[in-house]
Amino acid sequence: MSDAQVTQYTVLLYSDDAAVRDRIRQAIGVRPAADLRVEFADASTWEDCRDLLDKYEIDLMVLDGEASPAGGLGIARQTKDEYATPPPVCVVLARAADRWLAAYAQVDQTLVMPLDPVTTGQTVAAMLRARRNGAIPLGTLGQIP
Repeated sequence: MSDAQVTQYTVLLYSDDAAVRDRIRQAIGVRPAADLRVEFADASTWEDCRDLLDKYEIDLMVLDGEASPAGGLGIARQTKDEYATPPPVCVVLARAADRWLAAYAQVDQTLVMPLDPVTTGQTVAAMLRARRNGAIPLGTLGQIP
């Protein structure tokens, strides 16, 4: 596939722990699929997330559900509540049993630690392709431009 056919996306990675952000970044990779290239924007606080959302076009948020003091589930829900056209959200959970909380937070997808690079890449690629094809994330108040 030529570089002309590869679409570039910006993924916001949130965790209060830089090592967790690095593990998520490595699991996703810069090319989660042949037709996708990813650049990452790192955030370690909710304020960082808000700043990045306000200043840049973020195509996907991948949030650490175990972060503190603001957890990924809370940030996901707050993003859905505060932004008319939020990007899709994937939350990385420590326990699969917490998926019900993710549903309440209007999370579009979940991943469970430890991250499997194949599953993670496939999940992220599917979410980015859906965004490219006009899918509207859960909890969106408006229409995606």
